Parts: sequence; C-alpha cells; structure tokens
Amino acid sequence: MIHQQYTLFLVALQFYTRIPVPAWVPYHPEDLSKATRFLPLVGWLVGIVTAGVWLVLEPLTNGHVALLLAMSASVLLTGAFHEDGFADACDGFGGGWTRDKILLIMKDSRIGTYGSIGLLLLLALKFASLQLLSEKMGGDSVLIVFNLLAAHSLSRLMAALLIFTLPYARETDDSKSKPVATAAGFSTISIALLLALLPLLGLCYFSGTLWGMAVLSGLGLVTYGMGRYYKKWIGGYTGDCLGAVQQVTEVVFYLFISIVWKFI
Repeated sequence: MIHQQYTLFLVALQFYTRIPVPAWVPYHPEDLSKATRFLPLVGWLVGIVTAGVWLVLEPLTNGHVALLLAMSASVLLTGAFHEDGFADACDGFGGGWTRDKILLIMKDSRIGTYGSIGLLLLLALKFASLQLLSEKMGGDSVLIVFNLLAAHSLSRLMAALLIFTLPYARETDDSKSKPVATAAGFSTISIALLLALLPLLGLCYFSGTLWGMAVLSGLGLVTYGMGRYYKKWIGGYTGDCLGAVQQVTEVVFYLFISIVWKFI
C-alpha cells in the first residue's frame, strides 16, 4: 500500500515537474488520474524550492533580484507547465469565438498575442503581489515559506477540483493531459484536500490568526467562475484550462492574503 502511494507520488512528480524519477517507475495512463491526489504535495515541493531560493539569495543580492530568481527557479522546476497552459488558454479564449476554434487554437503549440500579453501581465502581477506580501509580513521568513507552500498547494487543489466538477472538453484527444481527466474517486480528492490544507493550517498557526482560512472562499469563487466560463464556451475543461486555474488562483492567494493582513 505504501509502495503504491509512493509510486503514484513519483508519477505525479514525473508528469508535473522536471525532477528526474527512478527508471523503475512505471507509466500507466490510468495511474496519472490517481496521482492527482499528490498534486498539492508537488506544490509543497515547488513552494519550498521557491522560498529557499528567495530567502537564501535576498541577503546576497536584494529583494527584487532574489524574488525574480526564485520565480525563475519555480518555472525551471515545473518546466513552465502551468504557465504554458495559461498562455494557451489566453490565446484560445481571446482569439476564438466558437468551441471548435477555441479548442483548435489551444492545441497550437505556438504562443500568440493574447498568450504573450496575458503571461507577461500574470508574471508581473505575481512578482508585485509577492513583493507586497513580503512587505506586509515584515520579511518574516517562516510566514513567507508557509505562504508559498499554501499558495502552490491550494492552487493545484483548485485545478484538481475542476477535474471532478467538469467534463473533459475534447471528445477525441491524444493529448498527454487526457489521462488526468478520468475521475479517480472520492479518496483521491480527499487526500488532495488534506495535503493542500496542511500548509494553510501551518500559516494560521504561525501567524496566530485564522483569517487565512478565508482565502479558501476566494479561491473557490475564482475557480467556480473560471469553471462556469469554460463550461459555457467549450463545454468543459482541457489541460490548458487547468494550468490557467492554477496560475490565476496562485496569484489570487497572494493578493488575498496581502489584503487580509491589513486587518490583522
């Protein structure tokens, strides 16, 4: 049982990051859906690396340079997996006016005007919101670490929730994201929920307040709204839609916590 769960975690690590996994790890399409339960745990890893780079380099350089390098580290770690999905979603929904046209544009590996502008604005907003978050928390390293852990794990949970609430939009698809679309059952989403909530509980503990729990409502509303939009235009979601949800809710988390922190 433990070996099976460990294998599923390695499958998630293999699919969602650029981190090498042992050669013995098997790949079965049906395992990818079950491995979704460990998507928030992958977020833990990305959050730890991002926070580590930021906090180690800040005394050696300055806050802006350290933060840019930390963001670069997270992109390298994931291979810009979710950023690519966000850009494709911007191109698809920005340039397409019918379901078929939107899906066709998102299938194109080239990035267009909407994707370029959207990604540029997203990264700029992420940088600014993280800088604001650090200032609001007085540069407290423990709180910064737990904010990044919570943001990366919860944003990935929101993407996982979309899988369980919407149908897959492409009827015939050879995309590498297709196996993820098969719902794996209640146990998978329960484990994902638990793993995503732990860093948030840690943030509440070290900040001495439960205000941080309110972020769940904000992320839920954003995910619900994006899901409704996807359902209206393409009848469900694609892998690019999941990447867009992850990126948007991650930034929303930083902004939400920064705003809430003013009242603590």
